Amino acid sequence: MSRNEKTVRHGTIRAGIGGWTFEPWRGVFYPDGLAHAKELQYASRHLATIEVNGTYYRTQKPSTFATWAKETPDDFIFALKGPRYATNRRVLAEAGESIDRFIDSGVAELGEKLGPLLWQFAPTKKFDEADFGAFLDLLPRKIGKRELKHAVEVRNPSFCTSAFVALAREKSVAIVFADHATYPAIADVTTDFIYARLQTGQDSIPTAYKPKALVQWAARAKQWASGSSPDDLPLMDPEHKPRRAQRDVFVYFIHEGKIRAPAAAMAFQERISQDGK
Repeated sequence: MSRNEKTVRHGTIRAGIGGWTFEPWRGVFYPDGLAHAKELQYASRHLATIEVNGTYYRTQKPSTFATWAKETPDDFIFALKGPRYATNRRVLAEAGESIDRFIDSGVAELGEKLGPLLWQFAPTKKFDEADFGAFLDLLPRKIGKRELKHAVEVRNPSFCTSAFVALAREKSVAIVFADHATYPAIADVTTDFIYARLQTGQDSIPTAYKPKALVQWAARAKQWASGSSPDDLPLMDPEHKPRRAQRDVFVYFIHEGKIRAPAAAMAFQERISQDGK
């Protein structure tokens, strides 16, 4: 059994970080003197997954995705953030061209290492059921024969409604659970995987989150992976009980406490391994 695959009656739980290029990680996460070109190789051998932020800002080349795939272990997974040109617009129903350009940019070069596609929306973007539904309809379900997983991170409180949850469930899109100081926390399960972004870590704590908090998050991840839901996280549609089934879980330590984020992800993974799921 590999360091990532622990799937007996559970989905796979993977923990990671956002990106792999961050100067303050040198000498803290990365060894002194490690060549910048070796950072992805190093990070992917200590973590199970990475959320790529660069795809949000610019279009990558097929050769870039192919290189990332070549440099990482067989069981590694990339989550790719969809481009801002698709999500930062007044009318989301008009995002089709930007979405297609992203999908056609070479993401399929990642092969089995292609994980969820994350679509992140600005805090000013309010919930419009018809327009948001039209956007979700634009998201392709497959590349060739490979099924795609989509997650949406919404940051406006207008999304805290059962109508949004029902829409995401209808379209089989995951709602990102955000542990954040101000963004809404929506823990409703709407598809066959979970995407959590833990964003309240502190650099003053060696593992960004205190050990007790990591134990708590590991327990929640195991509940998600086994098909149930944590009873201490907010639901917008508590009357709807998702079908109990194994679910893959992606947990990213990101944003605040960034210097310690790799240590947080590794400590979290170690807790999952110790507990034996």
